[in-house]
Amino acid sequence: MSTLEIPYGKVLKNLSKEDILNDYKLAHISRQISLIGRKEVLRGNADFGIFGDGKEIAQLAAAHFFREGDWRSGYYRDQTFMLATGMTTPEELFAQLYGDTDAKANPGNAGRSMVNHYGTPNVTPDGQWLNLVEQKNTSSDIAPTAGQMPRMVGLAYASKLYRNNKDLHEYTQFSDLGNEVVFGTIGDASSAEGHFWETVNASAVLQIPLALSVWDDGYGISVPGKYQITKANISEVLSGFEKKNDNENGILIYRAKGWDYARLLEMYGEGIARCREKHIPVLFHVNEMTQPMGHSSSGSHERYKPKERLEWEAEFDAILKMKEWLLVEGIATEKELKALEKEAEDIARKAKDKAWKNIRTPVQKERDELVQIVEGRSCSCVDTRSDEVDAIAASLKKIKYPIRKDTVSSARRIMRNVCRTCPAKRSLQHQLSNWLKEQGVKNHERYSSKLYSETEFAAVKATAVPPVFTAKSETIPGREILLRNFDKLFAKYPLLVTFGEDTGALGDVNKGLEGMQAKYGELRVTDTGIRETTILGQGIGLALRGMRPIVEIQYFDYIMYALQTLSDDLATLHWRTAGAQKAPVIIRTRGHRLIGIWHSGSPLSMIINSLRGIHVCVPRDMTQAAGMYNTLLESDDPALVVESLNGYRIREKCPENLGEFKVPLGIPEIMHEGTDVTLVTYGSCVRIAQEAVKQLDEFGISVELIDVQTLLPFDTTSIIGKSLSKTNRIIFFDEDVPGGTTAFMMQQVMEKQQGYFQLDSAPKTITAQSHRPAYTTDGDYFSNPNAEDVFDAVYEMISETNPKQFPPIYPE
Repeated sequence: MSTLEIPYGKVLKNLSKEDILNDYKLAHISRQISLIGRKEVLRGNADFGIFGDGKEIAQLAAAHFFREGDWRSGYYRDQTFMLATGMTTPEELFAQLYGDTDAKANPGNAGRSMVNHYGTPNVTPDGQWLNLVEQKNTSSDIAPTAGQMPRMVGLAYASKLYRNNKDLHEYTQFSDLGNEVVFGTIGDASSAEGHFWETVNASAVLQIPLALSVWDDGYGISVPGKYQITKANISEVLSGFEKKNDNENGILIYRAKGWDYARLLEMYGEGIARCREKHIPVLFHVNEMTQPMGHSSSGSHERYKPKERLEWEAEFDAILKMKEWLLVEGIATEKELKALEKEAEDIARKAKDKAWKNIRTPVQKERDELVQIVEGRSCSCVDTRSDEVDAIAASLKKIKYPIRKDTVSSARRIMRNVCRTCPAKRSLQHQLSNWLKEQGVKNHERYSSKLYSETEFAAVKATAVPPVFTAKSETIPGREILLRNFDKLFAKYPLLVTFGEDTGALGDVNKGLEGMQAKYGELRVTDTGIRETTILGQGIGLALRGMRPIVEIQYFDYIMYALQTLSDDLATLHWRTAGAQKAPVIIRTRGHRLIGIWHSGSPLSMIINSLRGIHVCVPRDMTQAAGMYNTLLESDDPALVVESLNGYRIREKCPENLGEFKVPLGIPEIMHEGTDVTLVTYGSCVRIAQEAVKQLDEFGISVELIDVQTLLPFDTTSIIGKSLSKTNRIIFFDEDVPGGTTAFMMQQVMEKQQGYFQLDSAPKTITAQSHRPAYTTDGDYFSNPNAEDVFDAVYEMISETNPKQFPPIYPE
């Protein structure tokens, strides 16, 4: 029984017999896909399978109310919903199962995610926005449980902004006056995750059109619901969130059984209508669901479900219950239903066969090309180990269904055994080498391309515009430069919004947005609760729908609350959709040195190793930070900007071209030219390095100081390597832990820029201690590197080379 009274039959009477029987057929198509897909994994034709069996009927009911312009943010059980809404086809589902990398055959994920992970494009291949109102949309799925929740906040919040901000009504390709609903889905066990609770709470506070379905089959893999959720009943636990009247916020709660087709239709009909019209978040708790094939192809549910439960699941299989209802209501005969079941089975099997052929044909062709090169070789050099070559080729030829690994691995092993001295241009070595290079290019495109934008909107393609200074340029605190620059940006970009803890009325804790809410309104400069994960999710969802959010995470330390969403969702988005979706979120935070453990962290190695796919900007001052925001807002890449906490009060010259000057990404800046040592650093450490460089100059040591400016991308033009070729000595300096970001910078210069060959002395790193910075100024001095540490490290390096001119400072 629903918490809210639902007039039975109101929706049902508007459906024709054809509509209802089409649902029944779709349910069987979906179930057959699950059954056949599992068998394909067990046969070895696919690597892994996870399906939506048992969830079919509720998803069919929900799909009736999903319109063009709406969005889905779901998980790997939603195949029936995707089929019913037309956002996927049976053939595409099998293409996912087989990992087909052809985006035309597998538009959901281009082979970069497992089966039942979907995504509809929000941009064209050249990065232009599609008309999102004229299509049904699904945000790209990720597998981590509840990982789909945070972005729901932003997807639904976008409807609120597009409805309530009149300046956005002209953006008709993104929204129809905010009438779009976000359909979220999650399994009951995953609602134990913090992401779920944070999302439900944020949605209730914001009053946004999120329609969240909880598929409750009583288990989280093998663990029963009683160990997952208090009272084993998520809607009962959430009853305190329920909206009782129009004068309070909260959510609406509906309940229905997963096998009751008629009741499900009425529930979704009423709930979605209220959600769409009033922008009230709705929770649909769909219980008494089943999962007849178990969690995935990795195991069987007979191992952990008791006999009584298995018997109940057989009796209450949702498709079987729908069939019983159709017969009892006289909507169809047994003969009609059997014909539909047979048709569904044929559709699923033909889809499987076509998808299998589509993926096998090009791979077998590549195998045959390689075998032909080997068998058709004309050279007979004595240095070629022909027996080994022939054996590898023969073994490859015997594989009935080769994969690309088989072919490329065989080619590389053959290369080891062929003559390396044959002068003939068409020798086996040359042919194999050319073939491997060609395959390398193709496989990079299939599996490794589009980690970042590769279109004209890519941030790395932005042209530098230097700040302009005149004799009249003011010298003002750094935070005022940010403030004035943000003012220009809000006037320039109507789709720009920013939000976070203390971002709105206060103008952020360092007043970089002071007065912006009063000038541009609460819809554009907004306070949020303390909820970092959904602050980020709010940004991701908005960016997917065409907005330009600057998400504020108050302090760098707090970003760890959102790290999973940053890493698993935002950082992989462009790559896992092969460039079909973009979400150009800018994350603004502040960090580096201050006083104490919690607001002084600089864990950038954690960031750069977790967030490939997001640019990481580390400006030394607020002018550089402003220039980076200007660059990023003209691009379509996501980025993290870490402002220096101790830089807001330091006075800087204010550029005359605020909002227009741009700092290029991946281009270090030489702050001080020198000839003896190259010193590489970033962020707050630049000022410390500058102090040390002055002290070293007094001792006759010339240091070339380089600010990397961005860590991702890192020195794309090898400026550091060129400096090293001049000085032949290098030190990497920051306040991360030992072996952290300094190690990354060293690897980039020594390995990628081949700096090793330029060294006259061993490279060094200067870092913080392994622990967090201790409290007080003394705690900072003895925890973090300081100007004296830099001086001593540089002096010691020079002393080792020329001890007479630079005798050791400290006796041994």
